[in-house]
Amino acid sequence: MQILGVDTGGTFTDLVYFDGQNLHVHKELSTPSAPERAILNGITALGIEIGDLHIVHGTTVATNALLEGKGARTVFITNHGFKDLLLIGRQTRRELYNLTPKKVETIFDPQLCLEVGGRINAQGQTLQPLSTDELDKLTLKIDQLNAEAVAICLLFSFVDDSYEQEVRAQLDDQLFVSISSEVLAEYREYERGIATWINSYLGPVMHGYLLRLRTQLQTEQISVMQSHGLTLSARTAQNNAVRLLLSGPAGGLWGSLYVGKNIGHTQLLTFDMGGTSTDVSIINKDFKLTNHAEIAELPIAVPMLDIHTIGAGGGSIAWIDEGGLLQVGPESAGASPGPACYGQGGTLATVTDAHVVLGRLPSSCKLAGNLSLDYKAAERAVENISQKLNLDIQACAQGIVQIANEQMAQALRVMSVHRGHDPNNFTLVSFGGAGGLHVCDLANTLNMKYALVPENAGVLSAFGLLIAPPGKEVSHTHIKLLEDCKNSEIEELFSQLEKKISSDLAAEFTSSFNLKHEIDVRYQGQSATLKLAWIDTKHSVNDFHKQHKNRYGYALDMPIELVNLRLTISGEPTAITLIQSKSKQHGSPLEYVKLHELNQQVPVYKRTEIPINQELIGPAIITEKEATLYLAPHWCVSAQGPGGLLLEQMGEK
Repeated sequence: MQILGVDTGGTFTDLVYFDGQNLHVHKELSTPSAPERAILNGITALGIEIGDLHIVHGTTVATNALLEGKGARTVFITNHGFKDLLLIGRQTRRELYNLTPKKVETIFDPQLCLEVGGRINAQGQTLQPLSTDELDKLTLKIDQLNAEAVAICLLFSFVDDSYEQEVRAQLDDQLFVSISSEVLAEYREYERGIATWINSYLGPVMHGYLLRLRTQLQTEQISVMQSHGLTLSARTAQNNAVRLLLSGPAGGLWGSLYVGKNIGHTQLLTFDMGGTSTDVSIINKDFKLTNHAEIAELPIAVPMLDIHTIGAGGGSIAWIDEGGLLQVGPESAGASPGPACYGQGGTLATVTDAHVVLGRLPSSCKLAGNLSLDYKAAERAVENISQKLNLDIQACAQGIVQIANEQMAQALRVMSVHRGHDPNNFTLVSFGGAGGLHVCDLANTLNMKYALVPENAGVLSAFGLLIAPPGKEVSHTHIKLLEDCKNSEIEELFSQLEKKISSDLAAEFTSSFNLKHEIDVRYQGQSATLKLAWIDTKHSVNDFHKQHKNRYGYALDMPIELVNLRLTISGEPTAITLIQSKSKQHGSPLEYVKLHELNQQVPVYKRTEIPINQELIGPAIITEKEATLYLAPHWCVSAQGPGGLLLEQMGEK
């Protein structure tokens, strides 16, 4: 089997190719204006024949379009009296006690919000009919607004979607149309409306991008990673844009879990530090999903991997604020011109430039495998900052790195300490092109004993795409007291969900697949829910009380309410076996470089020279084609299993 994983980031596009026996990796500078161009360049550089090649893609196109407000001109249709639904939202205020708050710009255009009949109540009874005359006026208005896409969200459509279907059937085939009963068949009209609007707003963008990619590669064998960690064919994914918002970072979690299992570490704190941002997450033997994510300050109620993203990456720009204090990020130098050390005309100091000045990136290091470092340019950029702060250049560079470290440490605390987890019980998994330069510093800050740096850490997200299984998740709201639900009733509801996506099953799965049945439940009167695996009613009641006590510290003698049913269909992951390193003893250092922060010479090793089960004690620098690892003092490293370097803190001697 030949399979290619492609992860498009803000600075680099990573490619990992498995030819059936061996892995081949490549990094290409991203081309943000046309992401497919970097992919084509990378495929050419790897010398791959498309043929029977299967491509799995993690993309940031949907996320970037939403953040930058570059989606389609989208009309939002809802029932009479609710056209301000998206604008009003939950009426949450950024400055609760400010009597004169600044007006917040909205991405929603009130002129594009339209109303129609076809209203039903919670029992599915019609309150306002939908007339042919009303539909004719609606289509004329949409035509006058020069709409490119339409989002339809009628009240209680998850009970009966016939009116949504009727409105869609009336619209021009040239419009990209989403209906809420297909995007997110759950209660809470605001969250359902947002998900439907985003799907239409990003739909033409993703449709155009994936169509161009399929056309230029001349293949239909392309899958796209979804936000919940399962892949979907590109042809289907282009109509499910709202489910692609965390497409890129999701692959890294699969790669982390794969390598962690190889060495018996399944409680993991992960941080993926690229050129533009850092994504952190937690794996406690399995991934954690959330239905309460936010992107561009909009609630995303579709299931997503629980990933926290901050604007701190290797390309994050250092600057001085109005008070004369040093700051880092969130603005990034990106792929063009990139950090000053890239030698592409960049003049602003970045985190990567600071590492160059400190000596953590030696002269033998080539970023992305072929990009030589411009040391003089890096020094000039950092010096411009240091002079304004009256610091020597080394102290300034160290300050830049320390600020970036604290930003990432705080993000890791959000995913661990803030949720009741002791970081010391977890292993810190570092990946991304810049992650290895910070892993020891972060582990020290969080008092973590172990860290794991996977092989090809700079492209781990692309590797994770190779092993991620195909799949799809569908949900449906059915609010009823759990004690009043018969097992047969819930089983029948799950059967209806299976029928709902039966056409997708035939398109996505050529072999066997797995079904996972879950329910969202709560105490009657609560708003928040807990997700449980569905076995039967009795088991669910006992499990809910137990989980509620673990999460909140108490359980109540109250009726339990069923809220949502969730069905996840997933295939088998691709079986890839990594070859164990055969190195038996330490090789000679490539060179010795001066680490200015330690004021001493340290050895530089190739990663392939790290032997199995033999410790290499820091300080040292370990290089591979796509990333560099800084092994700090009082840390040791050894190769413990296929694909993983295990770092252990030795404590001060």
